[in-house]
Amino acid sequence: METYFNINYEFDRQTILQRIDEIVEQNGKEYVCVADGVILNLVNRMPDYKEVINGAVFSLCDSAYVPLYIRWLYGLHYSHYTGSDIFSDITAMRKYRMMFLGSRQVVLDALRTKLTAIDPRIASMTFIELPFREVDDFDYAAIGAQVDTDNPDIIWVSLGAPKQEIFMNRLKPHIRRGVMISVGAAFKFHAGMGERRAPQWMLDNRLEFVYRILQSPRKQLIRCSWIVRTLPGLLWQEWRRKREKK
Repeated sequence: METYFNINYEFDRQTILQRIDEIVEQNGKEYVCVADGVILNLVNRMPDYKEVINGAVFSLCDSAYVPLYIRWLYGLHYSHYTGSDIFSDITAMRKYRMMFLGSRQVVLDALRTKLTAIDPRIASMTFIELPFREVDDFDYAAIGAQVDTDNPDIIWVSLGAPKQEIFMNRLKPHIRRGVMISVGAAFKFHAGMGERRAPQWMLDNRLEFVYRILQSPRKQLIRCSWIVRTLPGLLWQEWRRKREKK
């Protein structure tokens, strides 16, 4: 695990999956954040949120640009690992009992159907629609009791950032075991409901943000404007940290 831009990242896929498996085997409880450009921006503007993100066992890098910035600054070569990708990888293993929290019931129903074609056991796993409310207003004790009754190994959380990361941080004391992983829009991607990932050529050329803007102009342009506004300062601060390390 390495810290860049004030986030504790783990970049190696094998290490990520191995560590998750170890926590499950040891009956531990942790949460994993999937940090995209929005989370990078929020972490560096909101000290309390930074504590939430770095309270995770580690964060995946869900930004195609962060590895590019690290290459510019440090000459190191890393790859990003998206929430959609880890969702695909773990569900395809057909290894864990999973629980799915968040999104709308229609999305969850479609997701169950799609995933059952990959692993028939998923038909009997638990999918819970969480009500739309402020993150402070969830009944974490009641949700934790539902989780413990089901006893999943992996708990997927799809509420959108920053709510889903705060949700996992608040839920952790109320569960006995399990690895929570925040996956943003991955439920919709994999359910085939509305939102889709960008074509491969756009992913390969770091243009997924353009595709997202075309799908949800108002929402994504607001997010991108914050990122563009704060990026020069983040790069400057990281350059200074690099100099101080020397």
